[in-house]
Amino acid sequence: MVRRSLLAVLPMAAALGACRPDAPEVTLPAPRAGGRPAVRGGAGPGGARQAGVERPVQPQTHAVVSVYDLSPQAGPARVAARLGEAVLELTAKPGTAPGVAGGDLTVTVGLGPRLVGPAVPGVPGVPGGLELPAFAREERTARTWGGDLLVQVCASDPVVVGLADTRLAQVLAAEGASGRWSQTGFRPPGNGPVRNLLGFPDGIENPRTRPELDRDVWLDGPGPLADGTIAVVRRLRIDVTGFLAQSPARQDEAIGRRKTDGAPLSGGEALDRLDLSAKTPRGRYLVPALAHARRANPNATGSGRMLRRGYSYRNGPADQGLLFVSFQRRLRTFTATQRRLDDGDDLMRFVTATASGAFFVPAACTPERPLAHGLLGERR
Repeated sequence: MVRRSLLAVLPMAAALGACRPDAPEVTLPAPRAGGRPAVRGGAGPGGARQAGVERPVQPQTHAVVSVYDLSPQAGPARVAARLGEAVLELTAKPGTAPGVAGGDLTVTVGLGPRLVGPAVPGVPGVPGGLELPAFAREERTARTWGGDLLVQVCASDPVVVGLADTRLAQVLAAEGASGRWSQTGFRPPGNGPVRNLLGFPDGIENPRTRPELDRDVWLDGPGPLADGTIAVVRRLRIDVTGFLAQSPARQDEAIGRRKTDGAPLSGGEALDRLDLSAKTPRGRYLVPALAHARRANPNATGSGRMLRRGYSYRNGPADQGLLFVSFQRRLRTFTATQRRLDDGDDLMRFVTATASGAFFVPAACTPERPLAHGLLGERR
């Protein structure tokens, strides 16, 4: 039996996301007329790279992230191949059983360090594989740290997200996988950065141009690592009440941007990047030394940019925050940033990590090319 803790923001998504061994086959509803165009999740027609990373450019409004372990008897290559086939069924064959693509549904799959550890040290910046070190303010448990498989499902319709997640859980259960943890998330609609539960726009410092994405997010090899990326997933519980109890000015200083419009305290418009050197006439930095936007800035960490596609979550007043998801070509991009935050950050004292893991996201699968082809062996 697959035990899954689908901790939902929306009750409907929770009900549909739970996996039972006797759960019936599911059929996703067809997209509404005039809805958003389909974004296929990992299929060849969408390109060599998996969807749900940089496609669609504006992340969908609902998501569920689920992490699984494989049993000792499960063959990783077979499991990956079956999972890839299910992704293609859900996203690349609208109108056919067992599912119908629901508008902008995407599915993104990552492989944990136990599966690809021997292969990944060849990737620059990932010596020793994908194991994350310990950081400050973490509540570690055996079930919420690490894992063999990451499955991220995103769409504008939370019912579509729940049904697709259930279908993929059924496939994995049949192949001997068991659920570790699962979390639903949501984002406001709109183009560009959207506001989080603290009321601030999020994701302004993301890579934006094709050269930036190719330089900081995607791998160009060697071999089966080409067109892949590294995903870091962390569930971050935030003391929202405590943060919002501060004065508006102090909140702005803790973030490094104005809540009213998202503009950096160094000056400029909402989408402008920080000017870390900007000072007052008396020589005081406009963006405070411990402001989160300064501490996490890639120019301050000495690492590349990470592509963040995070979602807010709310399991109740005492458990709400950010479902942090980032993609980068080097694990060091994340670890260097997190270490700097640990050294001092006015936001992070309100934040506790309750789940975490790093995963290699391989190239997209096709009917002819199984998921993770060349990484896990060819026995199926």
